[in-house]
Amino acid sequence: MHFDLIQSLSLAGKPDVPNDDRVGSADRHAWVIDGATDLGAPGLLGERGGAAWLSATAQRAFSAASGPLRQVCESVFVAIAQAYQQDRQREPLATWELPRAAFAAVALEGDELVCAHLADCVVLHRSASGIHFLTPEPDREAERAEAAALGPGTGAHGVRTPAVLADRRVARERPRAVLGIDAELSREGTLYSRASVSLGDDVLLMSDGFAALFDTYRAYDPAGFIERLLAHGLDDLARTREIGNLTKNLEPQLAVEVRRLEAEGIQPDPATALSPRQRLSPGHQLAPTALPAHPLGHHQQFDEHPPPTQPGVEATDDFIQVGVT
Repeated sequence: MHFDLIQSLSLAGKPDVPNDDRVGSADRHAWVIDGATDLGAPGLLGERGGAAWLSATAQRAFSAASGPLRQVCESVFVAIAQAYQQDRQREPLATWELPRAAFAAVALEGDELVCAHLADCVVLHRSASGIHFLTPEPDREAERAEAAALGPGTGAHGVRTPAVLADRRVARERPRAVLGIDAELSREGTLYSRASVSLGDDVLLMSDGFAALFDTYRAYDPAGFIERLLAHGLDDLARTREIGNLTKNLEPQLAVEVRRLEAEGIQPDPATALSPRQRLSPGHQLAPTALPAHPLGHHQQFDEHPPPTQPGVEATDDFIQVGVT
């Protein structure tokens, strides 16, 4: 058995900011990397920000690796640690400046599908026996509470108040199981699971942004998500993700109207939807080029992105589907 790439998507949060996420696949393994938003200016690793550096380094390592998944992950951890020692320009200002990411990866090993993950990327497996998470089921309740406690602070285009930035830096100083520049810590934090696999199965790997369709927006359960994906494709789900972002910025009655239009198969115009003083026009169609750059961000469970209640965060969403053939 091997993997065939079916479709993939990486949505940048802003057109003028490097994408710090990656997805990819090889004959027998696939992966998603969700870089943690930088909390300071570039410099530690030269002109490139730490998140973009880490995702690019991990992407190269995953692409070059082969073998059982533990071996693949080990080679990635070591490659990142070695590259950091080579590329580092100075000592980090503090722990918060060290690059880190969430990741998930899968590999075919005999008649089993093996999954590895760190932090909050999500993997779904569709087989003849049903649809199952290979990673923990998404849950945003804890991060919602923390975001509410932080209060306002992140404005348009990712601008953060000093208080929110300071809070993010303090949070990043706390120990976390993440993909980073310490190979031993990455190794210790990575969790593995196994499932039976057969020809015709599908495996979906995604960042927590796409996983928000399950929990934050409650747009689909896993079965509904895959049904929509197979029927309408990934582009359709990407538009659903953006509309989910938009409705959280609207007055309650307008958000209900957006949902009603979606249920009728009508994609509302984001420019209209963003204005609480205007009514939605059922005649408008939402083209992919019309999508705004993530008017609402998401706050990862390991405290890497600003709160989900704040607009304008330069968050990114990533997804890859591979088929077992």
